[in-house]
Amino acid sequence: MSDDYQLFTEKVYTKLGIDLQKYKEAQMKRRLTSLREKRGYQDFTSYFNAINQDINLLHELVDRITINVSEFYRNPKRWEVLRDTVIPLIKMNNQELTIWSAACSTGEEPYSIAILLNEYFPELNTKILATDIDEKVLAKAKKGIYVEQALKELPTNLKAKYFKQKGSQFEIDSAIKRKVIFKKHNLLEDKYPTQVDLIICRNVLIYFTDYAKDTIYHNFSKALANNGILFVGSTEQIFSPNKYGLTLLDTFFYQKISQS
Repeated sequence: MSDDYQLFTEKVYTKLGIDLQKYKEAQMKRRLTSLREKRGYQDFTSYFNAINQDINLLHELVDRITINVSEFYRNPKRWEVLRDTVIPLIKMNNQELTIWSAACSTGEEPYSIAILLNEYFPELNTKILATDIDEKVLAKAKKGIYVEQALKELPTNLKAKYFKQKGSQFEIDSAIKRKVIFKKHNLLEDKYPTQVDLIICRNVLIYFTDYAKDTIYHNFSKALANNGILFVGSTEQIFSPNKYGLTLLDTFFYQKISQS
């Protein structure tokens, strides 16, 4: 790690609480160098001085660090497993569920689970917590307004039922919006919730170092209730789930091993 970039990561941590050293260096440094050069700064020292003075540059940096790519019902077959296997399993002894969408970006994921529950499990009393490190994307998530591309995997009947078209954009039904609680949360720094029945964290951990991922998986396991389930992304299979007190339930779904 160059001295210039090393110093930059330390300053970013002090200012934002985001530890860039826990992200894969080659990927993150390449991404931030591209952004820095695009804005006309020759080194990370001058770039940091600029973001310290300009709130728009700061927001742009946070956007680039936190990869905000999402859509409704991403990988639809996994949502079918969620509907047909996972939710019936975790609701067996429980009419009240706690679900956490971690690193939720602009809200497509937690709203997807809210729609699924409303449609197929209306009898369940459910708390849906959605968190992200980026306050800008959380503000967008709370508005619940999306471009059509974000809805391309959503079944047509659900799109018609739960969205109202406004010009070229689509606004989610206010009743669904009220089902989700959005909060700022840093997976590498902040305290985790407890007794969670389902954690959804997809296509985020691929950007972290192995050490950071290991820490997060241990924390997810502690956050889960007995027999609770972790739902990860298609590039994030856990090769030794028992290391975290988990067992493979289905592709990309891991269940916490019950502790008597």
